[in-house]
Amino acid sequence: MIKRLIDSQRWLSSKFDGLLALEYRIDGNSHFLQSFLPSYIKSGLRIYDIGGGKNPYLSVEKKKELNAVVVGFDIDDGELKKAPRGAYDEIVCGDITNYEGRGDADLAICQALLEHVKDTEKAFAAIASILKPGGVAVVFVPSKNALYAKVNTMASEKVRRWLLDITYPAATKANHGFAAYYDRCSPAEFRQLAKNNNLSIIEERFYYYSWYLSFCFPAHVLWRLWILLFRFLKKEQAAESFSMVMRKRE
Repeated sequence: MIKRLIDSQRWLSSKFDGLLALEYRIDGNSHFLQSFLPSYIKSGLRIYDIGGGKNPYLSVEKKKELNAVVVGFDIDDGELKKAPRGAYDEIVCGDITNYEGRGDADLAICQALLEHVKDTEKAFAAIASILKPGGVAVVFVPSKNALYAKVNTMASEKVRRWLLDITYPAATKANHGFAAYYDRCSPAEFRQLAKNNNLSIIEERFYYYSWYLSFCFPAHVLWRLWILLFRFLKKEQAAESFSMVMRKRE
């Protein structure tokens, strides 16, 4: 009964979203993986997959096809060892906020990780140290300005898991249980962090959609109307999530 009710609310929410412009209907994480990041994947690169763990971005087959060298970087050694055999040519188990790189990466991938670190300044410094001069970091992160980020930081872990379990059980199973801090996770602050760490921003993309409230149609509508107003007032600072490409200066 509850599942049927929630499904009907999601259906109504999706119908309402269909009335909005396309840019308000793009899921940031999906766009990052399917459209944004692929344009920076080229043959012969040395790639650091930061936070990839057991789910590296490149499949073993694609890695071979591109003749890429992939370094898996994660704080959890167990997660790295669960990755498909051959996905990583090297693994580094470490904390990205306390790491000094070798300056040997052509490309660093950092997807939905930086919201989980307590000090993004140190994380940016580590990413810059990993890149060779001219190397590129491609980053996706949920924004601290998003409504779900505010709820996530205020609610206890028990409450967050309870809400997800009721509304999105699949998301609960996929959740790794890492706390989210959203330290300086906004477009303006990321631009400053890049500048502080000798990184030039070469591309940005902002997303104004997330699915968290779609289980309750009235709340979803109010949130969507708020996003329209918020963006009018604050421009890209109203983004729910964003992608950014940064190049290390020569």
